Amino acid sequence: MSNSGAGPLGFLLKENIVAPDGYNRWRVPPASIAIHLCIGSVYAWSVFNAPLTREQGVVASAGNDWSLSSVVWIFSVAIVCLGLAAAFGGKWLEKVGPRFVGVAAAFLWGGGFLVGSVGISTQQLWLIYLGYGVLGGFGLGLGYVSPVSTLIRWFPDRRGMATGMAIMGFGGGAMIGAPLIGGLLEAFQKAPEYLGAEGAVAMITEGGRRFAETAAGNVEVVVASANQAAAFGGEAGVYVVGTGDTGAAATFMTLGISYFIVMMIAAFQYRVPREGWKPEGWQPKPESASKGMVTDNHVHIDQSLKTPQFWLLWIVLCFNVTAGIGVIGVAKTMINEIFGNLAIVTAGFAGTYVLMISVFNMCGRFFWASTSDYIGRQNTYHCFFVLGTILYLSIPFWAGMGTTTALIGFYIATMIIFTMYGGGFATIPAYLADMFGTLHVGGIHGRLLTAWSTAGVLGPFAITYLRNISVESAIADLTAKVDPAAFAEKFGAPVSQLSELVAAKTVTVASLMEIAPAGTVDPTGTLYNTTMYCMAALLIIAFFANLFVRPVKSHHHVEQTHPKEAYPA
Repeated sequence: MSNSGAGPLGFLLKENIVAPDGYNRWRVPPASIAIHLCIGSVYAWSVFNAPLTREQGVVASAGNDWSLSSVVWIFSVAIVCLGLAAAFGGKWLEKVGPRFVGVAAAFLWGGGFLVGSVGISTQQLWLIYLGYGVLGGFGLGLGYVSPVSTLIRWFPDRRGMATGMAIMGFGGGAMIGAPLIGGLLEAFQKAPEYLGAEGAVAMITEGGRRFAETAAGNVEVVVASANQAAAFGGEAGVYVVGTGDTGAAATFMTLGISYFIVMMIAAFQYRVPREGWKPEGWQPKPESASKGMVTDNHVHIDQSLKTPQFWLLWIVLCFNVTAGIGVIGVAKTMINEIFGNLAIVTAGFAGTYVLMISVFNMCGRFFWASTSDYIGRQNTYHCFFVLGTILYLSIPFWAGMGTTTALIGFYIATMIIFTMYGGGFATIPAYLADMFGTLHVGGIHGRLLTAWSTAGVLGPFAITYLRNISVESAIADLTAKVDPAAFAEKFGAPVSQLSELVAAKTVTVASLMEIAPAGTVDPTGTLYNTTMYCMAALLIIAFFANLFVRPVKSHHHVEQTHPKEAYPA
């Protein structure tokens, strides 16, 4: 893709969107925030977990439905592709400019939803991975980096605030996305066919699955609890698999079209300052007078990879993100599992929890990034890791109590964690500009986002792998306490078929608790304890990586490595 002004796409290129003298720089942030609000809805992914894991059963998961582990990885693939697109797209951004990249992001993110919608409708999981995960993930990466270097150049006097504005919308994407997705799912959903109460329908169990005996023959069914059925306006009992609709496919379609339109309008609002432009009346401070470690020199994008500072910051970002991203991916599921026994924790409450994650994520991006202008980037990250370690270690304590007071403690702890999670993203571009200068900060930032890709795998893997181990252990322990006769009556099969029943989602921790002896402690609240301890350990490692960051040595500066490119940004 040429960076010349000729050709049918020339009007998108950087040299053709240079702002005239007197241009109001405050017109640029709204476009950045709009694009980031759209792509930031990826943080509301956990709202899709439940409907995608019961596409066939609708009110409850059926034997053929996708597992939570397989669905969570869609989010991971999107984050991996985000990092890859940012790494490769960052340098491309420096050539063609933010408008071109923003338009490409709109096509990929919106189109990814449309492909994903087809995958849901046809029950082809790989199409959801391709659409939302790969294409959408590439759109995420391009949309994410498109405003960063632009706003740093528009606001050289407030780098932290500028990057906070650039990335604030991404953290707030779920604030709009979560209720929007929830509303669309509710509007498009359709309850499956109801056969009657559990005791009134003749059922058999084959291969771990439940079948109802009807005049037309045996049909696969799921047994829904009162809470599960209430979400669809029904009642507890037996429902026919494959006769309803969760509304997920139609929701994907609607979102894809809507996000495409908004992102295209926003991309056309991008402008870049002319070379050498500075805010009126502003003069850069001498390096010795700057707060923290701020350089007036520049490092070439290719040379940055040869510095220890890049890799230390890579570890800092990777582990900070890993600690938060796994929790975000299963946030709604987690609060339902840990505190589902409390009357206050309804479907609406869980949806609001996801919304509040987005609110605090977004506010944290602006607050911490702006704060870093005063206390320095390194000190800001020290706050993240010290406070974050304490808060992660507190979560098992709150989860073990299972009371309303514990819910409040859990809520507050996780919200503070998410302010720092978002603040880490918003502060890192300014940290990079301090370390490497502004010449190639957009491209360097893009390459550093491969740390996000890595975290997108590590976080969900840790939380699902460790959770699955805990679930298997809990089911085995509960089964040992349950009367075998009660087990056979409840599930229509003997204990010897436990593995098949678990695989078919017929036996769960919740269903075993219904027939467990009085006084049996529900293990659900402890399913995430090991994960939280692991996340705290990662933050301790990240603390020391941040502690070792020092100014870049002069032999890495562009004057030494690429003298022809040694010019002010």
